[in-house]
Amino acid sequence: MKRLAILPIFIVLLIASCSKMAQEPGGGIPDLSENLSSMPVDPNGMPFNRTCASYEVLQMQLKENPGFARRFKEIEDLTQRLVSEVGINAISSSTVIEIPVHVNVLHRTSTENVSNAQIQSQIDVLNEDFAALNTDYSNTPSTFQPVRSGNINIKFVWSSTTGLTRKATKKTSWQTNNDMKRTSRGGIDPTSPTTNLNIWVCNLSNSILGYAQFPGGSSATDGIVIDNNAFGRGNYNLFSAFNKGRTATHEVGHWLNLRHIWGDATCGNDFVSDTPIHNTSNGGCPPTGHRSTCTGTPLEMTMNYMDYTYDACMYMFSAGQSSRMRATFEIGGGRTSFAPQ
Repeated sequence: MKRLAILPIFIVLLIASCSKMAQEPGGGIPDLSENLSSMPVDPNGMPFNRTCASYEVLQMQLKENPGFARRFKEIEDLTQRLVSEVGINAISSSTVIEIPVHVNVLHRTSTENVSNAQIQSQIDVLNEDFAALNTDYSNTPSTFQPVRSGNINIKFVWSSTTGLTRKATKKTSWQTNNDMKRTSRGGIDPTSPTTNLNIWVCNLSNSILGYAQFPGGSSATDGIVIDNNAFGRGNYNLFSAFNKGRTATHEVGHWLNLRHIWGDATCGNDFVSDTPIHNTSNGGCPPTGHRSTCTGTPLEMTMNYMDYTYDACMYMFSAGQSSRMRATFEIGGGRTSFAPQ
């Protein structure tokens, strides 16, 4: 099990690790897709493995904005203090947090113009997964049942009349430079991002399924981005391995301050005490009993939403992850504006 760590060294290393990346002309996040496109695709264009750009975008934002780097550290310090003082099962978990959702659909073809029913299917998945009401929650191995989250008491609310913006575009695909979030660059500006979770649905380049902005970043780019072929569940034009809406569950986890379970490093740290140390990401559907070769050879929590497995093989958060997410709604936590006033 990992111990919670203090962040200053992490921030320094995080910023240093991307110091040689070129800035985009005119400012903003450069396109990171080329650096994330090593995952092959099958003949039908489906990625063989999940690819999330959240960590790379975070690195770039920390480098570009020293103010965000300071705010990011403050949020992490607060999170660790709350977890230490209150405990992983007791951070205001009884209060239901309602999160209004605004969906921004950028479409070039009729298929990319996802229907209201497809959007609603994604909202349904989020509400099930964050309440531990997903039907596959019971698949959790006995080893991890004592540490699974249970109901996190976060409810996602969407209205097809007030929570939706559609825009036709001539762009064949969108990169990870946040252009889809800017009207000035052909995208859609976020709607009231301090009180709405903005979700951009578009055709992402280079097999990237999605990415999110962590708490504390600019409100002008706040929210999550999901590829239209990995958004929602059901009989839609979805990648067969990513057709249960779990890409959005994964990205909302980042939006609420969760890291990838392997800590984006070999045997890395995700700052959660009850998730085992992972060698790296897991793709596909790992066999039961898959173990890490890190210290102690722990059983890996491959079914955790913050791993990279197929949608059908991820179905739980841990109690520690729930605590981190709930901490974001506390004063100073980065998502306080969503908490009941």
